Formats: sequence, C-alpha cells, structure tokens
Amino acid sequence: MSSYVTFTVDDGLYGVDVQRVQEALRAHARTRVPLAPEGVAGLVNLRGQVVLTVDLRPRLGLPPVGEDAQQMMVVVQVGGETVSLLVDEIGDVVDVEPDRVEAPPDTLDPAIRPLIRAACTLDERLLLVLDVDEAAAA
Repeated sequence: MSSYVTFTVDDGLYGVDVQRVQEALRAHARTRVPLAPEGVAGLVNLRGQVVLTVDLRPRLGLPPVGEDAQQMMVVVQVGGETVSLLVDEIGDVVDVEPDRVEAPPDTLDPAIRPLIRAACTLDERLLLVLDVDEAAAA
C-alpha cells in the first residue's frame, strides 16, 4: 500500500509520497529571486533555514492565483535539500491499494506528463501522483 499527502492546484487533485514530505503549512512571506526561472516563487525562511519555493501552477500550465489568494506549502525533501511547493489547498493523507495505481492517463497534457508519476483511482476523484524531483527542478 502507498500513502500520499494530497493537495489541490486549481481543480486538480495531486499527491506526493508521504515519505518525501517534511511538513505542510500556510505559505510564508517570500523573497523574490532576481532572474529566477518561471515557477520559482522565491525564498522563504523556515525556522532559520532558507528554502526555495516552487509555484506548481506554471509547472502545471495553470494561470497564476489572484493577489489575495491564501496558498499553502508542502515542504518536501529533494536531493537532500528542503524545497517548498506552493499549492492551493492541503488535503488528507490517503492510503492507496496497489491495484488502484496506474500509469498516467493518455489524455494528460504532454507538457505536464513528465511531472506525473502515476494516477490513482479514488472513490470520487482521480489522484495524480507528482514526481517531486521533476516538479521541484528549477
């Protein structure tokens, strides 16, 4: 059985392997990084540690959120480094039986296909499992 921390970005339900997640919390104030590539939202200070923040919206081909949006962060480990992923809303931790995990659907946009490791059929929704290493690549 696999366990995933779930979150939403726009209308999509995504998940990250629970073993890769350090914590989930409200987004902190970010410091912009000059000349950073699209998708790098800035740097945040998490209890004295400077952490890169990646906005998943441009990586997933989605428009930016409004200025008044209250985004959240999923803090993950990538190559021994701590990275925070900006998401719209944090969900639950779900356990998924192996027979419910499949390859990403053929209908998935080819531009985001490298970001998705698998698709899981839940009772009422499709959960797309995010490739954290690919998504956090700046």
